[in-house]
Amino acid sequence: MRKTIIALSCLLTFVGFNTTNAQINLGERALGAVQKGLASFTFTDSDAAALSKQAVDKMDKENTVAGPKDPYTIRLNRIFGKHANENGLALNYKVYLIKEVNAFATADGSVRVFSGLMDIMDDNELLAVIGHEIGHVANHDSRDAMKAAYQKEALIDAAASQSDKVAAVTDSQLGKIANALIDSKHSRSQESDADTYSYDFMKRNGYNVNAVESAFNILAKMSEGQESSFITKMMSSHPDPKDRAENAKKRAEADGLYKAYVKQVPKSTTKKTTTKKKTPKKKK
Repeated sequence: MRKTIIALSCLLTFVGFNTTNAQINLGERALGAVQKGLASFTFTDSDAAALSKQAVDKMDKENTVAGPKDPYTIRLNRIFGKHANENGLALNYKVYLIKEVNAFATADGSVRVFSGLMDIMDDNELLAVIGHEIGHVANHDSRDAMKAAYQKEALIDAAASQSDKVAAVTDSQLGKIANALIDSKHSRSQESDADTYSYDFMKRNGYNVNAVESAFNILAKMSEGQESSFITKMMSSHPDPKDRAENAKKRAEADGLYKAYVKQVPKSTTKKTTTKKKTPKKKK
């Protein structure tokens, strides 16, 4: 069965990377939508949060979510458990058991991390990535992306287009919004601001800020692998990960915090091997 993979404010914005076989299927087939600019239309953080929650609830039902006793969930809770609130926003965390390298945070405080990302990054690197995603929410990038999608995909009739309030969306409209959001891209300045938020998040909470550079270096190396041509195409509207790694390094140096990063081995998702002790043979 096809898995629904929608990254409302995903790692695609962190590096511009996702696998080409991601499938979008959040409702009825989208019919063509007409862009409607509304001078009087207002879209608040609460509006964005409400629509985001609907989309995330739908994604949670259509993807395999790690259970409470799953090693991935245990690890994520251990890493981020104390961050129930960030920048005044209540956060909730879940892991999608999907091999893609991805993560996203939405306007309602939902944070979803793909197991594929957890497999290649250690705890501090994951902190840096999620800090970046939360930055998009804190900086209202996620709200603005949701507003644009709502205006384009939901306000498709004359009556709704005259309203200055957000109307309830149908399942079909929610599907159109989700499809529009997957194609949205944050600007270079928004990405840079989210990078800054990530670094500040790490520093403020006493984490190793050098993990920010390390996370970008991982993504830079991925761009040199089999997915290089795809990543190059996707990165056309994003800062180069090598440059972003260098910027994080310079920031750490300026703060007197820079040192070569030593990657940690993830604990709860690493398979343990045990060696049985041999029982001495009794002498006859």
